[in-house]
Amino acid sequence: MPAPKKPGRRSLLVTSATLLSLSATAPAALAAPAPSTSPTATPPAQMSTLGGARLGQAGTQVNLAPGVPVLPKDLTARSWIVSDAESGEVLAAHNAHWRLPPASTLKMLFADTVLPRFSQGTRYKVTPDDLKGVGAGSSVVGVKEGGTYSVHDLWLGVFLRSGNDAVHVLSSMNGGVQQTVKDMQDHAEELQALDTYVVSPDGYDAPGQLSSAYDLSLFARSGLQKKDFRDYCSTVSAKFGAAEIRNTNRLLSGDSDVPVYRGIAGVKNGNTSHAGATFTGVAERGGKVLLVTVMNPEKDEHNEVYKETAKLLDWGFQAAGKVNPVGELVPPKSASPATRQPDAGVSPGQGAQPSSGAAGGAGSKPAASATARSGPTGMGTALAIAGGLLVLLGGGVFLVNRRWPLPDLMRRRARP
Repeated sequence: MPAPKKPGRRSLLVTSATLLSLSATAPAALAAPAPSTSPTATPPAQMSTLGGARLGQAGTQVNLAPGVPVLPKDLTARSWIVSDAESGEVLAAHNAHWRLPPASTLKMLFADTVLPRFSQGTRYKVTPDDLKGVGAGSSVVGVKEGGTYSVHDLWLGVFLRSGNDAVHVLSSMNGGVQQTVKDMQDHAEELQALDTYVVSPDGYDAPGQLSSAYDLSLFARSGLQKKDFRDYCSTVSAKFGAAEIRNTNRLLSGDSDVPVYRGIAGVKNGNTSHAGATFTGVAERGGKVLLVTVMNPEKDEHNEVYKETAKLLDWGFQAAGKVNPVGELVPPKSASPATRQPDAGVSPGQGAQPSSGAAGGAGSKPAASATARSGPTGMGTALAIAGGLLVLLGGGVFLVNRRWPLPDLMRRRARP
């Protein structure tokens, strides 16, 4: 078999270490009592106050003051949140803990849970049973019964085409759909994503399957600790079999009415009849890395979820450093004082398993710079890759309140 074609990728100026610079003073998790597993037409009176009391309040939460830009006036999403991916500060939010159907943005939790378990080069032959249960009308990448695929290609299918068929094959490799759902629920609870209830690993509409803008931001932030996750979610186009597939994240790949967003580097979009459009995006500009999640815009316009996300990112970059936060993204449960290591590098000896492509320890030498180029689309970027400390989240090691040197850095160079 010839070597797989290297996909075109927008590199990510977000590193495994810098994203882990969370506040050390995270408040205790205060979830709303016995939340229903059915979405409501309006925000419930009681929502989780995880991350801060104001995040449990209905409506828009922002600390406007002199010098702070006003929020965009034409936002129609039921729920959204703007946060600093490095510090975890929530700059502004609207119904952040409203439990809503997540659509394929739930695949961020799926990837964060399952991606580290199989090496990219592992090959798997698909059986008819592997594709059972793929919902009618699902987005698919074109996995065929009897075909043999690498794990790398299956993940490209998940991230670029939101392929439910690829999700089901990877779930089969992980012990089946039900086992994967359990693993995802367990991981959500470890991340303190207490608004989330998982029914299907692919985010397909299912009774009771809910999440929130707050939780989706937690999933993205956790996933971005993993190099493989960053690589896949920032890939613009790639080969899948004989076909060229392109990322359906329109802020990353562009569309007729949505330009590529300057500094965008992922993460995941979704759309179903029940959930509407959902999206979580990460972008870097001027040394700031922001996460924005938008759920179900009411305005019925093409690509509206991306347009509202772009407006919120623009606002966030203007407001960063000027606006006082209204809350924070909390670290996982395992980030207790006993697991914090303020002065030493992280060792994988605590049971953590690095994903493929992990860098060395804090004392490792920088790797040589490399250049990645795309195929016929010509959408390549230069990558400057420096070695260093790679924080390992899988073993419960989560460093808090420290800005580490930039390790495993994939620095985006300006396009002409």
